[in-house]
Amino acid sequence: MSLTPESTAAVLTQALPYIQRFSGATVVVKYGGSAMDNDHLARFAADIVLMHSVGIRPVVVHGGGPQIGEMMERLGLEATFVDGLRVTDAETLDIARMVLVGRVNRDIVSAINVHGPLAVGVSGEDAGLLQARVRHPGLGFVGTVDAVNTTIIDRLLDEDLIPVVSTIGADATGQALNINADTVAGTLAGALGAAKAVFLTDVEGLYADPDDPATLISETTPAALEAMISAGELAGGMIPKAEAAVDAVRRGVASAHMVNGTTPHVLLLELFTDAGVGTMVCPDPDQEQENSP
Repeated sequence: MSLTPESTAAVLTQALPYIQRFSGATVVVKYGGSAMDNDHLARFAADIVLMHSVGIRPVVVHGGGPQIGEMMERLGLEATFVDGLRVTDAETLDIARMVLVGRVNRDIVSAINVHGPLAVGVSGEDAGLLQARVRHPGLGFVGTVDAVNTTIIDRLLDEDLIPVVSTIGADATGQALNINADTVAGTLAGALGAAKAVFLTDVEGLYADPDDPATLISETTPAALEAMISAGELAGGMIPKAEAAVDAVRRGVASAHMVNGTTPHVLLLELFTDAGVGTMVCPDPDQEQENSP
C-alpha cells in the first residue's frame, strides 16, 4: 500500500514527539523464534537501523531456539524442555554455541550491515559480559546470570555502533553456559539503564486465557505477572518472557513490552505511534512511588 504525500507527512508528524522522547535512550530488543526467517530478518534489520538513525541506541539480544532445534534434528538428537528452558548436555551446548555465535549472530549482523557498517556481534563470553552460574543441575549447562559487565556494550554504544548479543555466558572457571535470551535481555536492559525492553514473540502478547485472543492483556505490572506465574496461568516459553519483563522493570527499566515479532514493523509501531500494541509491563505503584523525587 502506497501513502499519499499528505499521509506520509501525517505519519512523520505523529512520530516526531516519540523520536524526541527516545533520542539518546537505550532500547534493548530481544529477537528470536518464529520471527527469524529471511523476510522478517530483513525488515527487522531495517527497523533497527531506522531507530539508530533517529538517535536511539538499540541493543539486540537474540535467541535461536528453532535453529538449535533444527540442527539437533539433523543430527538425530531430541530436545527436552522444562518450563520453556532447553535441557542442555555437553553435546547440546556445543550445538547451541555453534548455532548462536557462529550462525544466528552472523546473520543478524550481516542483515543490519546491509544498511551501513553499524552492527557488531558480541558473545556473552566476550569481555566478561555475562557472568553466569548453572541454573539447575537438572537442566545441565543452562546458565543464569550472576553479573553483567556492560563495558564492551557501553564502548560500542559510545562509538555509535549497534551491539548484537548472543546469549552464551561463562562461569568463574570459564565453562560456557547457554542462557535463555529473554532472561539476558531483561537483565541487560536493567544493567544498561534502558528506557525500554522489547521482547519479540510469535503471539500478540500475554493472554488471560491462552486459547482466547480476545483476552489480550494490554497493560500489567510485575506483581500481577508474578501472580499469574504462581497460579500456573502461563506456560512454556511465555514463562521466561514474563519473568524477564518483571526483572527488567524491577531493575529500573521504565517499561517492558511483549509484542508479535511477525507483525510488520512492530518495533516502529511500539516506539513511534499512538497505537498500543502487545502487552506493556509498567512498574508496580509502590515502585513508582520509590522512584519518584
